[in-house]
Amino acid sequence: MADDIAARIRELPKVDTPALRALWHELFASPPHPRIRRELMIPVLAYRLQERAYGGLKEDTNRQLRRWASELERSPAAASRIKPGTRILRQWEGDTHEVTVVRDGYSYRGKCYKSLSAIARQITGTRWSGPVFFGLKQRSSGKVDH
Repeated sequence: MADDIAARIRELPKVDTPALRALWHELFASPPHPRIRRELMIPVLAYRLQERAYGGLKEDTNRQLRRWASELERSPAAASRIKPGTRILRQWEGDTHEVTVVRDGYSYRGKCYKSLSAIARQITGTRWSGPVFFGLKQRSSGKVDH
């Protein structure tokens, strides 16, 4: 059985896209998204083939994943942590503003700030949600500021 699964997985890159879509429908009981690229379909299909043959995640792993998902739903800010060294650029009134994420906050024009909102206020002179101003989060209306 292991050899069969391994051989089937090795063949996936050689299968044409309509056949990959048909396999997806067979394995997931629904069609793939119409715009999904084959480069993404292949590893997902390979995982699903292995999952069907050898079993999925252990129940304690599923439980932990559900717990983390629940935490992220309650506190989405935890999911949007940006790694130090990341540069954030924003055009505002003809000027480009560059913020660098540092270990304890953000660096903007040689000064350290605890929040992006403080930097947005410095740039605009008005109160802004920093993540919205810098395009890291959508406004509650669903619009993204640019």
